[in-house]
Amino acid sequence: MSDARVLVVVHQADAGLGLFMSSLTESGVELDRVGPTSDKPVPDTLDGYDGLIVLGGSMGPTDDEQAPWLPSTRALLAAGVEQQVPTLGICLGAQLMATALGGHVRTNPEGPEVGLQSVAFSREAAGDPLFGELSDSTVPAVQWHWLEADQLPEGATLLASSAGCQNQAFRVGPRAWGVQFHPEALSQTASDWAADDPQGLAELNLVADEVVERVRAADPELNKTWSGMASRFAEVVIGGAR
Repeated sequence: MSDARVLVVVHQADAGLGLFMSSLTESGVELDRVGPTSDKPVPDTLDGYDGLIVLGGSMGPTDDEQAPWLPSTRALLAAGVEQQVPTLGICLGAQLMATALGGHVRTNPEGPEVGLQSVAFSREAAGDPLFGELSDSTVPAVQWHWLEADQLPEGATLLASSAGCQNQAFRVGPRAWGVQFHPEALSQTASDWAADDPQGLAELNLVADEVVERVRAADPELNKTWSGMASRFAEVVIGGAR
């Protein structure tokens, strides 16, 4: 058991750690979840933490009136990059990271990406601590977003793209990653999200059951691919524990 602690910012109850929970805890990482779903507010600093994960949510990265903890979250993401604390932003978390570091987020002109989609990793991912094994390959992932980071922070390395979103995965510095897709999500999470937004799916001419079933059929591959990523993130955290 390591002494490594990871701060996890959870924006809403149905957007938790998913399959990452078991991968991280089995790797020996202690998780401290904060945010509006917890009795713990988002802290002002990363003191006492060896890693940071910022999860997804239905708000935008600058919806500070709706979600007043977002300024503190953006500050933590900027601090994580500056201090080279292993940092991972997922969906909204990636958008918050891009915004905090001088990038730009917009409504995706290609429209929302929802359900199971293919993500193509470039050769730039070769040697990356999280995604090196996926270099120059295409893998399935769950998507559920209508915003995208159309401009990455200065110096960021683009690692993966999809047909509907150029900036699907990126790295800033040696230890900070943003992913627009949801590596933590399996079919149960997709089912929860579909149940929360039947009207939105209908407007996209999508049938909730069909969306969920496509994800369910891919659950074994999703679990294998993305639990491996979570374990590698834990290795980075433990290797750099302060």
